[in-house]
Amino acid sequence: MSAHSADPARPVDVVLVKGGRTKIRYAAELLSDDGTRIAVRAPWAGDGVRDFGFVRFETGDVFTEYYWRDRWYAVKEVRAATGALKGWYCDVTRPATLFGTELVVEDLDLDLWRSADGTDVRRLDEDEFAESGLARTDPEAAAAAVAALDELETLAREGDFGALLG
Repeated sequence: MSAHSADPARPVDVVLVKGGRTKIRYAAELLSDDGTRIAVRAPWAGDGVRDFGFVRFETGDVFTEYYWRDRWYAVKEVRAATGALKGWYCDVTRPATLFGTELVVEDLDLDLWRSADGTDVRRLDEDEFAESGLARTDPEAAAAAVAALDELETLAREGDFGALLG
């Protein structure tokens, strides 16, 4: 099976790397892979509840996650156990790679949240990004990361966010 084909029932492990180390690994179901965009679905993989103040991720939540091989971000649609849309959590990352059953993504610290109704769009973790030193160690990657966050924010605020995932 090539890296670009998708068996709808095919399990994959999502491996989120940060600072050269695995931050989290979790099981997901491959939904599609068109050679550029990879979509997976997974239950909330965190321990217990994670309350950000503007959204809570908790047991029973389902994440439909979109990764690109040619873009510097991932978009995660978050739904409650009831199916109600909570919103989209976006990670700024290096382009994703899928090797066999491992979907590997390098987290670059910048994030964006967009609520289900689109009224709450917020940039997150810009302080962590500054502290990471990426601008010093890999200025091209840092510039790509900032540009990706700007692109996500524009899409989230202008209401064309759904087209990104459709």
